[in-house]
Amino acid sequence: MPMRPWTEAELATLAELAETFVRGGAVRRAGLAADALSAAADPEQIGQLRLVLRLMESRAANLALTGKAARFRDLSPAARERYLLGWGASSLVLKRSAFTAYRMLLTFLAYADPGTSGAGNPLLAAIDYRPDDPPVSSQLTAVRATELPPPTGDETVLDADVVIVGSGAAGGVVAAALAGAGRSVVVLEAGRLFDEATMPRDELAAFDELYLNHGLLTTWDGSVTILAGGAVGGGTTVNWMTSIDVPADVRAEWSREHGVDGVDGPEWDEDRAAIESELGVAPSVVMPPKDEAILRGAARLGWEAAPTHRNATDCGDCGRCPFGCVRGTKQSGLRAHLATAVAAGARLVDRAAVTSVILDGGRVLGVVAEVAPRDGEGGEAPHRLVVRASQVVLAAGALRTPTILEASGLTHSGIGQGLRIHPVPVIAGHFDEPVDMWRGTMQAARSLEFNQDDDEHRRYAIESAPGHPGLMAFALPWEGTDAHAALMIQARHIAPFIAVTRDGGQGRVRLTKSGRVRIDYQLDAAGIATLRHALVSMANLARAAGASRIVAVGTRPRWHDTRSGDSTDESRAFTVFEDALRVFDFNPNRGSVFSAHQMGTARLGGDPGTHPVDPRGHVRATVGGGGGAGGPDGVVRGLFVADGSLFPTGIGVNPMIGIMTLAKRVARTVLAEA
Repeated sequence: MPMRPWTEAELATLAELAETFVRGGAVRRAGLAADALSAAADPEQIGQLRLVLRLMESRAANLALTGKAARFRDLSPAARERYLLGWGASSLVLKRSAFTAYRMLLTFLAYADPGTSGAGNPLLAAIDYRPDDPPVSSQLTAVRATELPPPTGDETVLDADVVIVGSGAAGGVVAAALAGAGRSVVVLEAGRLFDEATMPRDELAAFDELYLNHGLLTTWDGSVTILAGGAVGGGTTVNWMTSIDVPADVRAEWSREHGVDGVDGPEWDEDRAAIESELGVAPSVVMPPKDEAILRGAARLGWEAAPTHRNATDCGDCGRCPFGCVRGTKQSGLRAHLATAVAAGARLVDRAAVTSVILDGGRVLGVVAEVAPRDGEGGEAPHRLVVRASQVVLAAGALRTPTILEASGLTHSGIGQGLRIHPVPVIAGHFDEPVDMWRGTMQAARSLEFNQDDDEHRRYAIESAPGHPGLMAFALPWEGTDAHAALMIQARHIAPFIAVTRDGGQGRVRLTKSGRVRIDYQLDAAGIATLRHALVSMANLARAAGASRIVAVGTRPRWHDTRSGDSTDESRAFTVFEDALRVFDFNPNRGSVFSAHQMGTARLGGDPGTHPVDPRGHVRATVGGGGGAGGPDGVVRGLFVADGSLFPTGIGVNPMIGIMTLAKRVARTVLAEA
């Protein structure tokens, strides 16, 4: 049921919030925020956020919450700042969650919005944000969406040998392998298809059109901000292309502790080598300032660091990778596996959100999807699509694959459990020379100095974070209107470092009453220790690289000025800074935590009781609440999972290569059982 429209009073308060977080354009921003939340958030969350706006204008509520019976809109600008900072520092989790949700959304919109036609965005001009606008490739991708036949009754029906749900890293690999072997393949993707000519040209449009939940994806409590691809090509369309294999000791752990054969030997090595060849993986050749800082700082500290390997050719200057590659040089699914699959006859249907798998006892018969109308087709209601197939491969990602299994009436104690997200903390360094983090190769260097688990921490990889202004605005700390504006005016000089940490903690995904996906995640002691260890490491890296100021990002940030006093005084001050980072508060909505990797919600492994997918990709589950699944070990015949849901554990490095390598393995299983 659609949400009741935001009231005029709520929008007025939302505009005052927007003006307090970032001055200027508040009315437009309030409208953008309300529309974005209505499109992306769960109705229950929207209800809570609207309630917060009403409470802010209630004298009685404010008397109880703040000790002052004054409406938010009646406060002076300075008093509004104090009010919001009080919510951000509150001991009440719900107040911190509301502060974080509005702070991130409204600061993001302030700097991601390109502005109205002709007027532009004065905030972007003020920070001298001049993104390159490269020419569109003269040879557009060959990937095209299939025209659906006329419906029969109330639904459209397609027939295929195999239907693949999802077109990201895993779905593309499986589609290429099966179509290349002569199978009749249909790929269903909930997101839209964009070729180079139709890719969004600004940050706001890119997040709205290319990312899951319009770029507003978080855990339920808002404590972890999550980025995931949401268009054809999935994460391969928008990622930063860092290509790192699953560490050998992690794969040995999968074999030893989870019963996954072949991942620690020649089978994995051959599949991974094939993936890297198909993607043209090669070392970065253009080293922007933010990545030079990693190499420079690591060299001074005696740490391991090197250029990243990435799946791109002939580029390194424009920095548009998270908006989709208009040049066509990124070897995403649109240029690699999906293109190969379509050339071999695979059919692609975009805007097709799969709602369930069709089952007959313990065997699949296909899937049901809701297809949204294309631009110009008229109407707003989606129509029903049935794809009949004797094999179904779920490759919808770790946030969607388990909920499709759940919605299909399949049960297993492990479905939706064991979520791993590689929690990411941030250290930002301010440098004298311009960095322009948004320009050039997105991630050109990395340090794997801490790429082993030890007694102090789990493993992590240190990388640069190439944010454009909107992403940068919501990631940097907000300590008041002027303080945030002063930070952003120096945007060209800021280089954020991130640590991709191997999870300490886990989460789950499940469907809400409205049919949306709820994500919960909680760090444990090991996870918090890893985040703190990474902050200390990255602070040392920034200092060694020559940063003049360093900040650990959170609702209560920690700062260090490397030019405060003589070298002895600075050294002592830095020791105090390190000590503060070692106890940095990572309670929900305190220390900032981000994620761009999701794994583990349908783990593969040898134990049928704890792994809902067997070592070769077959789904184990009970059908319809009882009676078994009709196969050995409860296997649902014809149903497979091929994406990052399969990872038995987090891996502590970027997962694209690992996901694709496992997808090759599952594709062989599907072919062998045709």
